[in-house]
Amino acid sequence: MKFTQKSALAVAGALALLAATAVPAQAASYVAHLYPMNPTIAPSTTTGEAHFTEKGGMLTIDIRVKGAPPDMAHWQHFHGFKDGAQAKCPTLADDTNHDGIIDLIETGKASGTTMVPFITHPATMNVPKGTYPTANAKGDYHYHETVPVKELQAAFGKAFPGQQLDLSKRVVYIHGVPDSEKLPSTVQSLGPIPAQVTVPIACGAIERVK
Repeated sequence: MKFTQKSALAVAGALALLAATAVPAQAASYVAHLYPMNPTIAPSTTTGEAHFTEKGGMLTIDIRVKGAPPDMAHWQHFHGFKDGAQAKCPTLADDTNHDGIIDLIETGKASGTTMVPFITHPATMNVPKGTYPTANAKGDYHYHETVPVKELQAAFGKAFPGQQLDLSKRVVYIHGVPDSEKLPSTVQSLGPIPAQVTVPIACGAIERVK
């Protein structure tokens, strides 16, 4: 079969028509409903929702929190397992030292490790020094950031080799009580970071909704 300029133009036209009539890729949407954790050690009860929308190569992260300890920054991340196992929020059974508080270290069995921080620039993966949102006088805050999926996946893959973001296998945590909150000496944290900074106050599993 001879491939002429005329047939080439016909193919190009067909491809252009196909591209013009193709159905746009659907956005992938996820949500985590945030429920209170350790309410006895905070002056208020923390709830909220975290929404994740992936569209056009971009991931939009939108988190609304209510009733958190007011007038302070709150660390927030998604946690998960380095082997890709399904993470879940802990229960009182995970309070292994029976001090009445599920601390950061005790969340590991159910939720794995801290992975992506929800900071001003999530793809920097700067968990300890990133800029986290600050709750207002009512304990409410709204976090909204958009990041290229490829950029975030590249940073994530470098931190956790061989792993994909896999949002539906992760859980969202909100952390932090005031420095003035007296915690038992049994409450553990990560390295030199004060337990008041890392103690979880809300958790929710990420689920795909679309």
